[in-house]
Amino acid sequence: MKSNISRRPGRSQAMVFIILFGVVSLFSDMTHESVSSIRGIFLSLVGASAATIGFISGLGELIGYGMRYVFGRMTDRTKHYWPMVILGYALELVAVPSLALIGEHGWIAACVLLVVQRMGKAIKKPAKDTVMSFASFQIGHGKSFAIQEMLDQIGAFLGPVLLYVIMLFKTEGTTFERYSFCFGMLVIPALITMTMLLITKSKFPHPEKFEPTPKEYIPFKMQRRFIFYIIGISLFAFGFIDYSLIVMHLSKEHLFSVEAIPLVYAGAMIVDAVAALVFGWLFDHQGTLALVISTLLSVSFPLLVFGFSATTPVIWGIAMWGVGMGAQESILKAAVASMVPKQSRATGYGIFECSFGLFWFLGSWLLGVLYDYHLSVMIGVSMVAQLAAIPMYILSNRSARQPVSPQN
Repeated sequence: MKSNISRRPGRSQAMVFIILFGVVSLFSDMTHESVSSIRGIFLSLVGASAATIGFISGLGELIGYGMRYVFGRMTDRTKHYWPMVILGYALELVAVPSLALIGEHGWIAACVLLVVQRMGKAIKKPAKDTVMSFASFQIGHGKSFAIQEMLDQIGAFLGPVLLYVIMLFKTEGTTFERYSFCFGMLVIPALITMTMLLITKSKFPHPEKFEPTPKEYIPFKMQRRFIFYIIGISLFAFGFIDYSLIVMHLSKEHLFSVEAIPLVYAGAMIVDAVAALVFGWLFDHQGTLALVISTLLSVSFPLLVFGFSATTPVIWGIAMWGVGMGAQESILKAAVASMVPKQSRATGYGIFECSFGLFWFLGSWLLGVLYDYHLSVMIGVSMVAQLAAIPMYILSNRSARQPVSPQN
């Protein structure tokens, strides 16, 4: 039976939709997370300083998250979910392979392309998370976003591994030339992403039918639970160090070889995938208290990564960074779906991600500056900001008036 008829699709179709979208995310992450694994090194090779890398990483997140409020409101008003998703993916996936065209002193052009990539993400994310939330109504918000994040992070693992394999064969040339060649090869997973996306759209042209629409319009309101939650995730974003700074530090300290650095990131993505499944399940049973547990686990990563010169604590630190990322990419989005009504959910996602991006930008900029001048202070600021988010998560959980899990 076709999915575009008036009858609401069932749980099995919702699961197919979630898995298909997960496969789209898998190949998308193979493309852009490959860049994330070496972005800091690449920017330094083309002339960017640590402060510039921190600023650009933060600016990219500010644009990538801040503009989501605008596109979220636009999506809610037009209900054109698929056009927004496709446009965003197209812009994002064109920008990444284009890094292969950057010259050896083209750090400004590289920064522009990285910002364009984040703009593409800003366009697609509110619509993408919203259609995912429709399907998650059938399965459970925590479980659904966890499945999607697991497939997403499999791609984030395979992408850096792909770069590692390419560099094993591409041995001639400078490090810059080898990285440029790798960026050019990323056009392959980018094309597969767009193909799978169009297949998913063809099979499920009206994903909003997964979740029944309330008879009366329910406007978006800033409830206490949501306000506490926004404050909490903003503090978390402020203190969570971007991987660009981490990978630049690994290169500067010569803790890993040039070829091995993408594999370190790939390992973090595996931890991310496992953490997403575990904490997604925990969210459906304990609500935002799952964020308290994940934060307590991940808060030690700045000390382990930047406070030691031995590889063992650094590896443990990167693993804890992966735990934080897994929670960020699964629970944070699932929580919004449980707090905001269907008809204004893209706006809710836009507000959430705008605040998250603003504080990620401010934190990344400050932490990048502190890295150059006061490394111990940078570690302290990062850890304190993450710990300060925990009381807000607890207050948000206590303000809930009904069970978080939407499972049938």
